Amino acid sequence: MFHHIFQYEFLQNSFLTGMLIGIIAPLLGVFIVVRKLSLIADALSHISLSGIAATMLAATYSPILSTISPLYGGMLFSVIGALSIEKLRSVYKHFEELAIPIIMSIGIGLGVIFISLADGFNQDLFGYLFGSVSAVGRTDLFSIFIIGLLVVLTIFFVFKELFLLAFDEEFGKAQGIRSSTVHFIFIILVALVIAISIRIVGVLLVSSLMTLPVAASMRVSKSFKQTIIFSIIFGEVAVVGGLVSAFYLDLAPGGTIVCILAIILIITILFTKKFKYNER
Repeated sequence: MFHHIFQYEFLQNSFLTGMLIGIIAPLLGVFIVVRKLSLIADALSHISLSGIAATMLAATYSPILSTISPLYGGMLFSVIGALSIEKLRSVYKHFEELAIPIIMSIGIGLGVIFISLADGFNQDLFGYLFGSVSAVGRTDLFSIFIIGLLVVLTIFFVFKELFLLAFDEEFGKAQGIRSSTVHFIFIILVALVIAISIRIVGVLLVSSLMTLPVAASMRVSKSFKQTIIFSIIFGEVAVVGGLVSAFYLDLAPGGTIVCILAIILIITILFTKKFKYNER
């Protein structure tokens, strides 16, 4: 069943990229959920779409720009969007949640304008919206490897700081943690991971890979570290299963990955309910 993965280079790229994303997306997702910023992934994915569409549009006017992957434009816009969210959260101190829908709305608006200027949707843009098994190249794989390495190293070295700021920011500040610096590094990593994950999951579904594994993990885990471990396991199962299903059934990988995550979530909810019922 898996012999095609070792036979075709594009499938090797897709699976290796997917497995890396299956680790780092839920890893960051745990901290996002705990900080009650689950919708930030949706906002940044939409602003990433604007960057992708803008790069595609620019490529139609300049042959030089046509050599640049639209994914890098998406990454640039995603980082700008992430920094804008942090800035807006400081502007609306008592209504911080407003920052996310503001950036999401701007991202959708810009995306629609750029897409319309580029004469609407095409096959490449469709792949960015819903994910694509065949679109992942060696350059994408190398990019996600570098970003993944940065994520893992950052979490390893500032785990204590991220943990304290996620659960009790005021206490963390009292302990001498430079919250603004930690937030800055964290939000940049989130932006990069969301942008690079679009290749596999797609713009419209990328937030699911950051939240659904965490939601399922929280039903069965008994500690924060267990939540991280189970989230990564669920993410990997969904990515591998989703990519295999997408290839053999000729479906968009984003949809199959999210459906598997939804099934995992339902199973964990039913399992915990039954377990609690049996304890009575």
